[in-house]
Amino acid sequence: MRVVDTSAWVEFLTGSALGVRLAREFPERAQWVVPTMVQLELAKWLARELGEDKADRVIAFTETCVVADLDTGIALAAADLCGRYRLATADAIVYATALAREADLLTCDRHFEGLPGVTFVAKAG
Repeated sequence: MRVVDTSAWVEFLTGSALGVRLAREFPERAQWVVPTMVQLELAKWLARELGEDKADRVIAFTETCVVADLDTGIALAAADLCGRYRLATADAIVYATALAREADLLTCDRHFEGLPGVTFVAKAG
């Protein structure tokens, strides 16, 4: 199982060189865990940057994967991760979801680098 962080999605959706590289790391739909927090971040970013139609299509795709709702257990784990790793709330929710689902987290956000269960791919520059 794998969670793809919003940062990796954005690189892919913008067609960056890093996005092309990351796409090779994307899992099959049955193994792709999509936290509802990632859906929220994607919907917000897509509507602003690429338009409502693209947002609707991408969110529809995410619904064909394994959608992981934010529940009390994940919320409490995220609260702990915020303090332990100094993560922002949204990042802690995504990471807590990956841990709860025994999934690794694919990301290009440096603040996840070195955390257990994280596959970090650095941005160029």
